Amino acid sequence: MFVLTFLGTSASVPLAERNHPGLLIEAGGHRILVDCGEGTQRQLLRSGAGFRRLDRMLLTHGHFDHVLGIPGLFSTLRLRRSDQVMTIHASPGTLDIVVRMLAGLWGEGRAPVPLELAPLTTGLVLDAGNFTIGCFPVRHRETDSFGFCFQTHTRRHLRPDRLVALGVPHGPVRKDLAEGRPVILDDGRTVDPEDVLGPPERQKKLVVIGDTETTEGLAERVRDADLLVIEATFLDRDSAIARDYGHLTAGEAAALAATSGVKRLVLTHISGRYGDEEILAEATRTFPNSRVANDFDQIAI
Repeated sequence: MFVLTFLGTSASVPLAERNHPGLLIEAGGHRILVDCGEGTQRQLLRSGAGFRRLDRMLLTHGHFDHVLGIPGLFSTLRLRRSDQVMTIHASPGTLDIVVRMLAGLWGEGRAPVPLELAPLTTGLVLDAGNFTIGCFPVRHRETDSFGFCFQTHTRRHLRPDRLVALGVPHGPVRKDLAEGRPVILDDGRTVDPEDVLGPPERQKKLVVIGDTETTEGLAERVRDADLLVIEATFLDRDSAIARDYGHLTAGEAAALAATSGVKRLVLTHISGRYGDEEILAEATRTFPNSRVANDFDQIAI
């Protein structure tokens, strides 16, 4: 299961009720930040999420509204005497921006917390055991931008009725069967995993895309996603301005979801020039299962 907490949902200019971009994703014991706009550390506190076990960050790109919260967060983690290594996954260009930003505050090659920088290339970012994170390129002005795809591994659960019928005792033998290994019972009988496992559970898929100037090439990346989180900075009536600034309209985001088998669409990176109801109305005309994210919204898959 993936649990998303929206820490910031504004576009480049924050609003009184919307912080700069930031998203916390919790899965399988991991707590991962996607982007870290200015004020993200305070949003973590206000949301109740806090700083515990926060050791990995995915950056969509290097524009300041997506990264300026990093120094403040790191400073707080240092004051809390955190010795966890923070791993930042980002494009080489984005990592260079982060390195130069930290160097300006703490000196070249230095950071206030143990830090690992992991340059992104298209493909697998992390295999966490029960889920994976992949990345893919996204076009946004002159940046090296990436989107992220979270997917659970296919799982099969033990069937209690079959375990009882076959007399499989509690303990390590059940763990072996759950992990696909046959076992020999005390009476000499062999039980095969296929005898006690239920049908495969459908994979869960979450796709997060930051700023993007086009949906071209994204359809296969988001195909059949249970949830797509993507920007909607403009409305269709301002599509020419959207092109100039390298952003999507709500209608374009909805069309991508509708043609790609997406189940739920969440729109973020919201501009103060529009009301939420306008954005939602434009999206739902094409894709009814749309919503506009607000700061501190929590969604589970």
